[in-house]
Amino acid sequence: MSSPSHVADTPVTGRNQLVDYLASGEKPRVAWRIGTEHEKFGFRLDDLRPPAFDGERGIEALLTGLVRFGWEPVRESVDGQPERTIALLRDGASVTLEPAGQLELSGAPLENIHQTCVEVGTHLDEVRQVADPLQLGFLGMGFQPKWRRDEMPWMPKGRYRIMRAYMPRVGDLGLDMMTRTSTVQVNLDFASEADMVKKFRVSLALQPVATALFADSPFTEGRPNGYLSYRSHIWTDTDPDRTGMLDFVFEDGFGYERYVDYLLDVPMYFSYRDGVYVDASGQSFRDFMDGRLPALPGKLPTLRDWSDHMTTAFPEVRLKKYLEMRGADSGPWARLCALPAYWVGLLYDDAALDAAWDLVKDFSTGERHALRDGVPKHALKLPFRGATVRELAIESLRISAAGLRRRAALNADGIDESRFLDSLIEIAESGQTPAERKLELFHGPWQGSVDPVFREFAY
Repeated sequence: MSSPSHVADTPVTGRNQLVDYLASGEKPRVAWRIGTEHEKFGFRLDDLRPPAFDGERGIEALLTGLVRFGWEPVRESVDGQPERTIALLRDGASVTLEPAGQLELSGAPLENIHQTCVEVGTHLDEVRQVADPLQLGFLGMGFQPKWRRDEMPWMPKGRYRIMRAYMPRVGDLGLDMMTRTSTVQVNLDFASEADMVKKFRVSLALQPVATALFADSPFTEGRPNGYLSYRSHIWTDTDPDRTGMLDFVFEDGFGYERYVDYLLDVPMYFSYRDGVYVDASGQSFRDFMDGRLPALPGKLPTLRDWSDHMTTAFPEVRLKKYLEMRGADSGPWARLCALPAYWVGLLYDDAALDAAWDLVKDFSTGERHALRDGVPKHALKLPFRGATVRELAIESLRISAAGLRRRAALNADGIDESRFLDSLIEIAESGQTPAERKLELFHGPWQGSVDPVFREFAY
């Protein structure tokens, strides 16, 4: 989840400004970049509990320790309390906190996956150097495998205080989404409105395939939960106003204007004014534009308000000034590099994008929803068109690998980016997801305990 945006406080005087803001994300192909984000659960090595924000072994102590690597601290005051370090910035990247202290790296916009993997590896090494003396570890999975919701800490961020109060009003699992999930995602560019539309449709239709390949959240409170990606299931009961598959993306005439209209109908959470999060939860951005927002009567929104509001919609693919792929559980280092490789191969090569569109263009609305609703429980084994999602995954990986080879972004050894798909190809060919492998361990060598996951799968 995002921190306050750094967009200028330009007053919004009409809907066209909001459309133009999205359109301003268009970039020529030579300027397309790859921005990879991943979250991970912290845990104390002695008792496996998530660290609180405060204390000698707390999350703030970890952030403070990372400053020695050249990170600039970002500080925030909540409810008039002294400012605390709640994020870090460096060279276009940031380290931020999810509501229960899940540590997120939002990577800089990079040219290729080789650079992404160096960035991820550098970050994990820095975190390890600071975490080891604090006796902390970090785990990449889609859902916290051991601890109850009421055992998770809360970070002192004003945005989260507002969301924490609002979530139970609109869904049963929103607080679990906030406190007990972790994801990996990639942010990708587009050249024009038509290019955005095609990429949006392809990535939205194939997002359930990514969910299946990355499925890694089979445990809740120490026991199997009946799902392979419980993280994905949680989004189905979080907030129907701001989640889902966005059927309108596939309708004739879809473009920036239609997405703006969708966002205008997403209820607000807040407006960030003068360093304070003003609670506007459930209120209308349309009313805001008319000066009739109950939380700020007579005030008009700025482009920063709009930029912040865009981050409060949580569909499977999200449009800002770029497209965000949001369907994957977090995981180990190799899959943090595989996720951007998968989508770059599909979307950044014209022939691959055409082939991917041919693969999904005749999916019906019902089929897209059946995929979305079925993969959290069944993943690659979900039946689809006389076969399973596994076959769909294998074909999409074939298309992606060919796209990466044609991109020909080589490392110093002359190796292209397609090698980063190896872990996904192995999953698809075996038909066994990471979640299913952990379930085998749980029922076998782990003897019915999830505790070994913190040792065997920690970074």
